[in-house]
Amino acid sequence: MKKTTVSLGTAFGSLMTVLNYTVLILLCLSIILPTLNVLALSLNVGTDAAKGGIYFWPRDFTLDNFKEVFRQSNIVNGFLISVFRTVLGTFLSVFLTAMAAYALKTRTMPGQKQLTFFIFFTMLFSGGLIPYYIVLKELHLTNSIWVYVLPALYSVWNMMIMKSFFEQTPEGLEEAARIDGCSDFGIFFRIILPTSKPVIAAISLFNAVGHWNDWFTGSFYVRDPNMKPLSTVLQEMLTKQQALTDTLMSATGSMQMQMLDKIQVTGTSLKMATIMIVITPIVLVYPFLQKYFAKGVMIGSMKE
Repeated sequence: MKKTTVSLGTAFGSLMTVLNYTVLILLCLSIILPTLNVLALSLNVGTDAAKGGIYFWPRDFTLDNFKEVFRQSNIVNGFLISVFRTVLGTFLSVFLTAMAAYALKTRTMPGQKQLTFFIFFTMLFSGGLIPYYIVLKELHLTNSIWVYVLPALYSVWNMMIMKSFFEQTPEGLEEAARIDGCSDFGIFFRIILPTSKPVIAAISLFNAVGHWNDWFTGSFYVRDPNMKPLSTVLQEMLTKQQALTDTLMSATGSMQMQMLDKIQVTGTSLKMATIMIVITPIVLVYPFLQKYFAKGVMIGSMKE
């Protein structure tokens, strides 16, 4: 009877292992296959791709889609602005948010609970888009490169995540540091930050992706075309190309055929090339943060 129970347990464990691997493989394919399809469409002639039948390999290979993207006069400037806001914005946001989270987790701070509730309340309710624009305008941030960095310095959600992680730091470490004469700044830099690499990496990745993909700020709060980031430049380019495609589709007869002979890049093919350009930097950076990110996403899932 005991051997039968062990055999059933082993068989069940093997079945669950197979099931887990099957689910993981299917999840990986659900991410890899669409990415390959986007890559194939971005490397295919747009008018040919419009006929359909392209899945994971280009049928009529071309680099015209990417050439069209980089032909934009302000594409390099937009790339530099995106790099600037991503690097500086991520560093300042993570650093200042971590300091605020450390202060909020300190129970001896006067009004700690009330201040935490007040900050959390701002995450649930906002003033709206128009008051937000008025505030930015009164602070002279509109049409300025600092509109990408300063309004995004603090994130209440990230602050609460960091606060939850910092609370897991053994109090004995801080007490020992205080006995040795360490100040709050010393504890923050010498104990909290070195022991919080997982949450720092996870929040840094979230911030970097948010900054890199943000096109809304440049589109609504910046008028100077030379001050717009890469995502905004590409979004406006796609809008123009889509308008051209709509004009082409509305044409009839010989006029449409003449336009088709001159156009090799369509709105869809240009969109696929844009997607590949935008996601490539994040894909290149992610492997270096994967180890810490895997730990960071588990924050708050277990309590000791």
